[in-house]
Amino acid sequence: MSRQSPPLPGSIVLHRIRRCLELGYANGEVLQLDAEYLRVFSPSAEVRGHGSGQEVLQWGKKDVAITRIEPVGNYALQLIFDDDHNTGIYSWEYLYQLGQDYPANWQRYLEQLEQAGKSRDPSLQILKL
Repeated sequence: MSRQSPPLPGSIVLHRIRRCLELGYANGEVLQLDAEYLRVFSPSAEVRGHGSGQEVLQWGKKDVAITRIEPVGNYALQLIFDDDHNTGIYSWEYLYQLGQDYPANWQRYLEQLEQAGKSRDPSLQILKL
């Protein structure tokens, strides 16, 4: 049984004010991915590490924005963020997966922040007593 490829977006829109990337598909599906979500789930080695268990929890990214989008061949996008992060290559498959798995990914991320005593807000410090 062959694995079906994720659909390719027919439209890509960067909403600067709302800080989100919108991907539109031929079947009418639209994914809106917040800049913060894309930043904390960057596929870069800086975030994912170089192997299992080497992931680096990203925090304080609530106000991050995407400043630019660059195509990478015909298979991916490189997102440039205003915190100078620019090394993640987001394949079409990965972007689609992020959209499909958003609720579970986001909940897991919030739980990891809480466990680590970190915040989405860069101006907050959380102390656990």
